[in-house]
Amino acid sequence: MRTADKERVLVEVTSRVLERRVQDARSGGMPLENLLNDTLFHERKRLEREAPSGYRDADMAVWNEVGRVLGHAPEEQLRDLLKRIIERYVLEVMGNFNETFYNVTSNMMPMGLGLMLNGLSPRRLLQPGSLVPSLHDSVRLSGNLEQLQKLQHRGTILLVPTHSSHMDSIALGWALHELGLPPFLYGAGFNLFMNPIMGFFMGNLGAYRVDRKKKNGLYKEVLKVYATYALELGYNNLFFPGGTRSRSGAIEQNLKLGLAGTGLEAYIQNLANGKMHPRVFIVPVTLSFPLVLEAETLIEDHLKEAGKARYIITDDEFSRPRRVWQFMKDVIRLEASIHVRFCPALDVFGNEVDDDGHSLDKRGRRIDTTRYVLTEGVPCPDPQRDREYTTELGKAISRSFRNHNVVLSTHLLAFAVFRMLRVLNPQLDLYRLLRTGGEEDGLQMTRVYGVMNSLLAIIADEEKEGRIVLNPALQGRSTADVVGEALRYFGSYHVHHVVERRGDRVFAADMNLLYFYHNRLNGHGLETRLDAFIRGESE
Repeated sequence: MRTADKERVLVEVTSRVLERRVQDARSGGMPLENLLNDTLFHERKRLEREAPSGYRDADMAVWNEVGRVLGHAPEEQLRDLLKRIIERYVLEVMGNFNETFYNVTSNMMPMGLGLMLNGLSPRRLLQPGSLVPSLHDSVRLSGNLEQLQKLQHRGTILLVPTHSSHMDSIALGWALHELGLPPFLYGAGFNLFMNPIMGFFMGNLGAYRVDRKKKNGLYKEVLKVYATYALELGYNNLFFPGGTRSRSGAIEQNLKLGLAGTGLEAYIQNLANGKMHPRVFIVPVTLSFPLVLEAETLIEDHLKEAGKARYIITDDEFSRPRRVWQFMKDVIRLEASIHVRFCPALDVFGNEVDDDGHSLDKRGRRIDTTRYVLTEGVPCPDPQRDREYTTELGKAISRSFRNHNVVLSTHLLAFAVFRMLRVLNPQLDLYRLLRTGGEEDGLQMTRVYGVMNSLLAIIADEEKEGRIVLNPALQGRSTADVVGEALRYFGSYHVHHVVERRGDRVFAADMNLLYFYHNRLNGHGLETRLDAFIRGESE
């Protein structure tokens, strides 16, 4: 958030949240005293679980003071206390975007990331004219790039990517800079700001703080109103609709739509205010990594079913600089690529839009969406109606994620091997299979090739129907090449190899990681056809 806008944002967000809560209390909703007590209860429970620190002590002092005042405060004082708490939340959330700092770091980013990502690859450094290596070989951009560049001049953009790693932010940051887009505001976990260096950069590059340990409704409302008003001011936004990194490795399908609804709210407000370019465009993005930095931690968390309880992992591979550096070195040594694919843009109702920003029906005809939000001829919110619109938007985002899922060699081999083990061990449930690896002493290489051939054919059929995307670099390559590439990747970075070849047999060396990478192809309905092939082959 630019310094020039911070005061107006503080005043407007505080005013909107306060007025909503006061009006709700007056119309028979939650009384202010109950709201404040509920907020206090959740904050004290949160602080009980926090590790001792200066920040925790300061926060505890504030909430203890709230508790002392709350017990005997009259109505007017309750309103004033609520206002102070809302202001505190807004100030905590608010980013500190510095345009000069952004311009300097943006100009340095291609060179710095290029050296970091490519500098250890002798082949690339020896190429003519590559004193400063290009990122284009390491981060591949695809999809509706020209549309995105055009739409930035016709409204405000809300980017909604898949989320599998903290590396996503690095890849997205470079991609947006490469496409010539202005800076995006985005919410980042409060724990990431605890790192002084990272916190400084994130705070000055558009990030605002999201403390996922705060569960109370008042804090969540402040976050939503903050994001909505930023869109109204014309700030492009980015948020991960999965809410957090995918613990299982699968493409997110159960989306958290609270912030997705900010686009609709901003659109209605823009229409009411007569803004010249009122539209808000929702742009899904898929990010595909051949290897995932935090895979071991994420899948372990998923299998323990602790993800919902913890929600945010504060100690994983990304918090260990040596692991991050090792990951970079191994990925570069293998000359692997990260794929960032921009899906067709949507309006706030889930309709696709053309390059001029006009909404289209299913037959490709332009439609006027202003009439969707009118009440007696005036654009205004309607909670029940708008929830239905946002639900439809969520379905459209989920479809985009599936249809533009870029399939890499590691996903293919993991899916093929894991499905083979499932079919060949029907007596084992998932967790017994993960513990034991099944009763097979490895899989014959020829059988793996046969299953991979079948899977590639299935993927080709799905791609023709627009339901998935095969990495273009794999097009036309032999099955042996695809398998060989995946084996090299799987034998590089992780502490244990995921899949390895010994002689003429293939072994699943780490079942949890195999399951994690296999899950990337979940949700496409590939299991039925592939399992049938495996059963037929094994008979």
